[in-house]
Amino acid sequence: MRHKIGYRKLNRTSEHRKALFKNMLNSLIKYEQITTTLPKAKELKPKIDKVITLGKRKNLASKKNLFTQLQSKSSVDKLVKELSQRYEKRNGGYSRVIRAGYRYGDDAPMAVIELVDRDVQAKKVDVKKKIDPAAKPSGDTKVKTEKSTSKKQAK
Repeated sequence: MRHKIGYRKLNRTSEHRKALFKNMLNSLIKYEQITTTLPKAKELKPKIDKVITLGKRKNLASKKNLFTQLQSKSSVDKLVKELSQRYEKRNGGYSRVIRAGYRYGDDAPMAVIELVDRDVQAKKVDVKKKIDPAAKPSGDTKVKTEKSTSKKQAK
């Protein structure tokens, strides 16, 4: 029986676990949906709910506490400005865990953890837009590097 056992250790040291959840929190705040293993998602859910609740308090102390937990100014800004507005009327339950089958290779149970009422466009934050080849200027294609020109000059 697992009485009085507070959390899953996930076969990691305490520092590794702390860094893992900090990175996962930052990713979840940035993209609003991430795919991970089921035990990690289940452990992340209460953490993201507490962080969003802390972001809903609009004072400097809570902002500083958020920064100590997340260590990312962009995540803190998004929490305080966007997510606190979105979940202003909601009392908890800011995230959901959806089972997503089993991973090929080691058969680990996978899950998608996402924010409720998420912004679908947040997933595409880092995706660069494709530039039309017709719009490119053709004169900039012949850029030589300094190394190639210096080798030719040495011969």
